[in-house]
Amino acid sequence: MTGVGAHDPDEFSAGQWPDWSFWKDRPDSPRRAGRGRASVAAATALASLTLIARAEDIAHGTASPSLTWLAIGLVACYGIGCMLAPWYGPMALRRGRVTIVAVLFLLGAAPAVLLASPYYLTDLTYALSIGLMLLPLRRAMLLGLATVLGQIVWMRAAQGEVAWAQVAILVGVTAALGTVFALNFTIGHLRAAREQVKRLAVNQERERVARDMHDVLGHSLSTMTVKLGLTRRILESSGDVALAVGQVTELENMARTALSDVRATISNYRTLSLDSELAGARMALRAAGVRADLPAGTDAVRAGLREVFGYVVREAVTNVLRHSDAEVCTVRIGPDWVEVTDNGGFTGGASAGNGLTGLTERLAAVSGTLEHGPAPGGGFRVVAHGPATAAGPAPSQEDEPT
Repeated sequence: MTGVGAHDPDEFSAGQWPDWSFWKDRPDSPRRAGRGRASVAAATALASLTLIARAEDIAHGTASPSLTWLAIGLVACYGIGCMLAPWYGPMALRRGRVTIVAVLFLLGAAPAVLLASPYYLTDLTYALSIGLMLLPLRRAMLLGLATVLGQIVWMRAAQGEVAWAQVAILVGVTAALGTVFALNFTIGHLRAAREQVKRLAVNQERERVARDMHDVLGHSLSTMTVKLGLTRRILESSGDVALAVGQVTELENMARTALSDVRATISNYRTLSLDSELAGARMALRAAGVRADLPAGTDAVRAGLREVFGYVVREAVTNVLRHSDAEVCTVRIGPDWVEVTDNGGFTGGASAGNGLTGLTERLAAVSGTLEHGPAPGGGFRVVAHGPATAAGPAPSQEDEPT
């Protein structure tokens, strides 16, 4: 049983951060993924242009030339790293991401340590932004909090006062860049989810069409095969042309009906009724020499279940014609159940075929169930029940064929 606090893995949450896999798992739209990475890298590059001003400030400082050039070199490496990290960092493994953030953090903090200036720690805003992008959100937030507190404590200890404007810049720029990353992250996941929904919809439609085609053509072709065999036997044995012509006429009508059903299935306009399926079952069983024990009417069946029960009757009777040597086929119906039994031996194997699997899916769509297996008195039995919340009386032993 799923716990109350369990999280749906398909639901978007901060726990997915920093999963940027949608940038590499979309071969159908590499340009869009490239534009996403480019926009993130451009935002970081634009913001890191302020490091030029930092290099100028260091150049005009009072430090020795060697220390000054070392600090300027570190600032340059830091700026280049900040521009490249959003492009390559999301594709790196976890250890690689941690290494990238650690290197950027050291490069950003080194000038402040070398020149003993806590104000230069403001430049760590770019390293923190990359941390927000590449690290789990909780760890990135802790890293940012530690940096802000470290700058405040260092300013208080070294200068006796805190330059809150520098602290505000550190927090504000980090939050701005983090927002840009979050927007790209959210948009990317939404696009990936939309593409996945499209693929699932296509697959479901293919399964629906395949199931409908099986239901339509399986019964019709089975009945037509039986009637063709009957026509051949008539011509070979008695030569009764009139009777053979009658069978051929029925075959022609069945072929036209099957063609109309196929066209309607493709157009998604086909409707199926339990009454018509019972009538078709009577004709098909009679042609196969099987005695049909069918209900006289379907008024007892709930209106919402007549179509799906029509599919049950069609598939069960088709299985009798294909896989059974039955002499009697019995159909019983109730308000929310239908039962089809025969007294033959089912030769289709123990596992459910495509037809019974399709029936199970159809019944599940209306909160119903399907049972199939050997009948108590011999033969095979298929029983479909409607929703349990409105279940009527189940078929009794008296309703079963003897």
